[in-house]
This record gives sequence, structure tokens and C-alpha cells, in this order.
Amino acid sequence: MMNTQHAAQQFTQATRRAVAQTERRAVIRRNIGSYHQKVAEGKRRYANWAAARDRAAARKQQVLAQWDRYLEAFEANVIANGGRVHWAETAEEARRIVLAIARQHGVRSVVKSKSMVTEEIHLNAALEQAGIEVVETDLGEYVCQLRGEPPFHIVTPIMHLSRQEVAVTFRKKLQVAASDRAEELTQIARQRLRAAFLRADMGITGANFLIAETGQIAITENEGNARLCFSGPPVHVVLAGIEKLLPTVSDLALFWPLLATSGTGQSLTVYNSLIAGPRAGGELHVVLVDNGRTRLFAAGEQREALRCIRCGACLNICPIYQNVGGHSYGTTYQGPVGSVITPWLRDDDDWSHLSYASSLCGACTDVCPVGIHLHHHLLANRRDAVARGRDAWWQRVLFRGWLWVMQSPERYRWAGRLATWAGAVGLRGPRGFPMPVRRTFRDWWSGQR
Repeated sequence: MMNTQHAAQQFTQATRRAVAQTERRAVIRRNIGSYHQKVAEGKRRYANWAAARDRAAARKQQVLAQWDRYLEAFEANVIANGGRVHWAETAEEARRIVLAIARQHGVRSVVKSKSMVTEEIHLNAALEQAGIEVVETDLGEYVCQLRGEPPFHIVTPIMHLSRQEVAVTFRKKLQVAASDRAEELTQIARQRLRAAFLRADMGITGANFLIAETGQIAITENEGNARLCFSGPPVHVVLAGIEKLLPTVSDLALFWPLLATSGTGQSLTVYNSLIAGPRAGGELHVVLVDNGRTRLFAAGEQREALRCIRCGACLNICPIYQNVGGHSYGTTYQGPVGSVITPWLRDDDDWSHLSYASSLCGACTDVCPVGIHLHHHLLANRRDAVARGRDAWWQRVLFRGWLWVMQSPERYRWAGRLATWAGAVGLRGPRGFPMPVRRTFRDWWSGQR
């Protein structure tokens, strides 16, 4: 219980600090507002957005229904294409596999494209501890790395920063004279990253989708840095969660536009790559990461959260995320979907409180492009936490007291009188919640009769 209290207290403190940062919240609202406008335009390009969403949900559900078969088919096809497949049950095992590959090839420098799985398993710290240089090549992730902070958002890592703040970061960390013009900042990053690409011994990428039919890795991006990561260095390592599967290549005709529309409002992202094997004279290693995913699958009710394609739509619509921001969660995956899956990917004792970081408005469920009933699963996580005794003792006392009062009309009347007295003497509930007025509806109704 100490861990639970510690994590929950950290979350509470972080959210209070975030809510007080009005300028930061204004930047977030401006960026998310622009996103909503683009997504609305993107959805209008569909003849039937709801039908596309239902089809995608059914396709991902089909994968989960035959998960073992699709995983085995993917592995066999990767090997047939000349690649190697590694299975990692835990984050520690995934790190160990990547480090072993790096040591085998005498790797001294690594370039990475954007990958939430590598964030999830804390790969960068492990490589750096082993004396290996790691450079994030996605522009947003590169800024995060320079600032020494995790991504703020699973799609747009520096959503919370203004151009002026990025310029300050470049001046401090890169010792350059940088203005706040986006073009100049991009050019500075490009020059630094080009040198990193040229000296890299290994490239590490994630995967948006894994194609069981062909053993191909599908990567979608907007900057072209992922292509340089897997086409330049002699060794390419892919880290992907085992839920990333799609049955066939033709499924990309549905999922690539769906991901682009929900993620950024684009009809299609700028670069979409299919990797079918190692480069000439090189090696391709695919590390398939479990790290709690089969535990989530075994939960049954919440397993549909494994359909998630990491578009970030639920974060952008969530009123809680918009106010407290990504760093407050203290997790790799933030917002509604993060609050659903994190207690399963990590330790329930540490992260069950995240399921309460929701207004249960259901907006996340409405925007999910693969039809995950997120607010329902947040409630299910709350139920499971209570059943395991992982809620606070005072919450149990309050709810039992509420149940006792509501089971008796007489007790209910006395509770109403007590609340009326509290309102009369000027007491207020949490967050300034208004107390009952002096004359109750029951008193008024009795007078009318």
C-alpha cells in the first residue's frame, strides 16, 4: 500500500502544479484546438467514418481472437525474409536482448526513431549506462532528450512547448545562436542529426503495424528520420509490442489513413515504409515485447484495449489530460488509454489510481478509431481495484456510510437536515461544491400539499 500511496500522491502533486501553470495550459489548448480542426476536416474525407471505424475494430478483434496463430505466422515470415526474431517477456529481457546485439557488433553509436515501446522499457538509459551513445532523431523526441524529460504526448512529444522554449533549449544545450523561427530551429536539428546518422552503428525503430501475412514491419512518420535509421546503419533493431499485428498487407489501406486522420488530421502521413528484410549486407532483428500485454489479454473484459493503434485521439479529447498534461501521469502512456493499460503493463498497486483520473464523460470512447470502450474499462479497473482492496480506506468508509444512509428514508431525511445545517453555518464541500439550501425540496413539497 505504501507504493500505491506514493504514486497517487505524486500524481496529485503533479496535477496541482500543472493546473497552476496557466501559460503552459494555454499552449496545450492552442495546439489541441488546431488538432481538432484538422481531424474534423480529415473525417469529412471519409464516405462513412463510422463504418471504417467498425471495420477496423472488427479486424483488430480478429487478431486478438487468433493472436497466437498470427504471431507464429509473423515470426516464420520474418525469418523467411532473412530477419531474426527475439521474444521478450519483460522490459528487462527486452533491454538485455538489445544490449546483447549491440555488444555482438561492437556498437558505439545508435540512432533511434520515435518509439513508445523503447520509452516503456527505458531502453535509452540502459544503452547509455553501457557506454553507447543514443540519439533520438524525431524532432520532438530530440528536443525532449536535450531537455532531459520524457515525451509529453504519445504522438506529439513537445505539444506543451512553444517555439521560444525550443529556441532556449537549443541555445543552452547545443551552444548555438538560435532564433524562435521554426525553419531555423529545424535546420539546426537537421545538421546535428545528419552527423549522428553518418556515425551510427545501429538503428532502432518501433513499428506501427506488424503484417502476419508477409512478415513486414510497417512504419509511418512525417520527417523521414525513421527511414534513415533503418536504411543507413548496418544493424536494424525493431522493438514492437506483440499487439501490433495486422493479418494482411491489404489491411494497411484501412489502418494507415485511419491512424493518420485520428493522429494528426492528415489523409496520410508523409512517409510510409514497409520493411521486408535486412538491408544488403546488414542484419534485421525484431524484438517482440510482451511486458504485461498477455496479462491484460487474460483480464478478458479489458483485453480490447489491446486494439489501440496509439493515435493519441483519446488524449486530445480528454478534459483531464488537457488540464493536467502528459507529465503529470508519470507513465509512458498517458490519458484515457494509458489509464486503462498502465495498471496491467506495470504493477496494479502502483497505478490503480490512474483509473480515477477521468470525468467518465465518454468522449474518449467516441473518438477512438478502433472502437475501444475506454470509459467502460476505466470503471472496470476501478471495480477491480476496490475488489482487491487497493482503494483508500477512507473511501470505503464514506461509500459504506452513503449506502447505509440511502437504504433508509428516515436516515436520508436526517442526513438532509444535517446537510442543511452545514449549509446554514457556511460550510462548503471540496472544490467549493455548493451545500444544500436551507429549505429543502421535501419541505417545499410538503407546503404545497
